[in-house]
Amino acid sequence: MKIAMLQMQVVAGDAEGNQAKGFAFIQEAARQADTVILPEIWTIGYALKNVSLVAEPINGPLVTRLAGIARDYCVNIIAGSLPLNIGNQIYNSSLVFNKQGSVVAAYNKIHLFSMYGEERFFSAGSSLELFTLETIPAGLGICYDLRFPELFRSLALSGAQITFVPAEWPAVRGDHWRTLVQARAIENSMYLCAVNCVGEHKGAAFYGHSLLVDPEGRIIAEGGSEEAVIYGEIDPDRVNQTRQAMSVFRDRRPDVYKESSV
Repeated sequence: MKIAMLQMQVVAGDAEGNQAKGFAFIQEAARQADTVILPEIWTIGYALKNVSLVAEPINGPLVTRLAGIARDYCVNIIAGSLPLNIGNQIYNSSLVFNKQGSVVAAYNKIHLFSMYGEERFFSAGSSLELFTLETIPAGLGICYDLRFPELFRSLALSGAQITFVPAEWPAVRGDHWRTLVQARAIENSMYLCAVNCVGEHKGAAFYGHSLLVDPEGRIIAEGGSEEAVIYGEIDPDRVNQTRQAMSVFRDRRPDVYKESSV
């Protein structure tokens, strides 16, 4: 499978401009890739004050447009994340469209970043999302989720061979980004595809450096600090080979693991 990571400059509050750019990126990437993935909250950026006014239902015009592009361009779309209104709750949600334009996965961000007060704007998700993309078992996370290894281990134990992670990760913690993406791949013997944005918000730069990492933590493809479409290929057979060669899953001791407060 060939994947295109759409590393966009997201302009906070410019929904119309961001959407137009995102659609153009998808159409460009679909000429070479089977699957495209956008960053977190790529339609509005971190202009969250009025997020409840722009959040759409899952059958809204943006979702309908993305479904049409997936179908017309015969490409799988991991639609970064979008503010969605589901049951009168606003979620930071990642949707996946297959090449027929059907929604095959929907994940609501579980871990909200309290340092930025995300809980004031979004409700937290409460379930993992495992889905199949062209025969490949896959999972989803969003940005801050990278700091919670339990999520990725749970997806791996459920069979995920790749996890897609859209993000808006700041440059000030850029070293954490690369380390965490590689660690989540290594400890779970799975591919990690983490797509970040570039640009800045209120003077703070986003890191870029979108990453596709293999099950042994090797970087297959990486972006820089500018807008770009970054391509990389995965081979799902590598996941099984890595898991057979490394005995981590056989050697787990869940009988002695306990959670404790910090």
